[in-house]
Amino acid sequence: MDATTAAISTPAALVLEDGRIFRGTSYGATGTALGEAVFATGMTGYQETITDPSYARQLVVQTAPHIGNTGVNSEDAESRRIWVAGYIVRDAARRPSNWRSQRSLDEELVEQGIVGIQGVDTRAITRHLREHKTMRAGIFSGDAAQATDKELLDSVLASAPMEGARLAEEVSVDTAYVVEPKDHRWDGEPRFSIAAIDLGIKAMTPVRFAERGVRVHVLPATSTLEDVKAVSPDGFFMSNGPGDPATADAQVKLLRSVLDEKLPYFGICFGNQILGRALGFGTYKLRYGHRGINQPVMDRRTGKVEITSQNHGFAVDAPLDGATQAPEERYGRVEVSHISLNDDVVEGLACLDIPAFSVQYHPEAAAGPHDAAYLFDRFIDLMADTKSAADGAKNTTDSKTEDKK
Repeated sequence: MDATTAAISTPAALVLEDGRIFRGTSYGATGTALGEAVFATGMTGYQETITDPSYARQLVVQTAPHIGNTGVNSEDAESRRIWVAGYIVRDAARRPSNWRSQRSLDEELVEQGIVGIQGVDTRAITRHLREHKTMRAGIFSGDAAQATDKELLDSVLASAPMEGARLAEEVSVDTAYVVEPKDHRWDGEPRFSIAAIDLGIKAMTPVRFAERGVRVHVLPATSTLEDVKAVSPDGFFMSNGPGDPATADAQVKLLRSVLDEKLPYFGICFGNQILGRALGFGTYKLRYGHRGINQPVMDRRTGKVEITSQNHGFAVDAPLDGATQAPEERYGRVEVSHISLNDDVVEGLACLDIPAFSVQYHPEAAAGPHDAAYLFDRFIDLMADTKSAADGAKNTTDSKTEDKK
């Protein structure tokens, strides 16, 4: 009996915090996985999903029924490892069939010790989570599944909730590194240089900058303003990441220092929530979040609708109608630039008096869609405008000094 056949015959159970139990068979490693149960609605891109650091400490339910058919490869991973705490699928492919496949998804899950379950009704699980909210859960397989239902539920109830979880430092890099434009089809000299704080950054994000001629200094989540200034950036970026933005006090303090320096800022996902907090707004936990590559968002400045890639369970609590004074008054006016067309959740913030904006979704969008790629160009334009204004002010000052002489 091979490993795949053995897994199919190994009992497994998904136990939700409210006592609901779904039974299936093992997928990937056997054992116990605890975390927050969430669902992702993408029809493709499962390798990018499981390697997205924003899924740390989460059990991901794939709503697409057939998973694993294209296998996995060394090119499509969005980070250095799989970050999902556990994996839940309906119909796992027995064998991959794709010219880029290097190994099966099941083999990858086993190698990285990711406990999963297959053969469960993912549609029913998704409906349950939509109706009752995301909740703590556990996947139990092999010997772990032999415990009583009460013992399994007790293990789930003893696990940590996502509220109050500080996870960005856990998934971030320990050492800074640089992504050069010349390594990504850019022939000329770098147009700009940015400092990017890794709060769970996806690999494609600095690549999207590099393709446009921007040198990216990726810095750890614990970086200080001195660390940022040390790389002499033209702009500042904060990435996506896992956990509760209410715990990101250090990052909020850093961003406020950057905004005080008038350094152009762009944030995505967690970076959007941190901008919201830096401006003085609150954040809150969504009932079941937005996760997948088919989320509709309107850019309120243009009226255009984008289909976006998203992965977030928290949102910014900011006024939706028109420009408003930021609670932190020194930052001037701010407006909600993008909204979700599903539930009117804040999907973007734009500062009107300082060079800063952010979005709640993923414009780097691996594995797509690419409707929001223009945001990288918008940030480059913001850096160019800021530099031009600074150069103009300097020339005016120099001219006045010369006249006095």
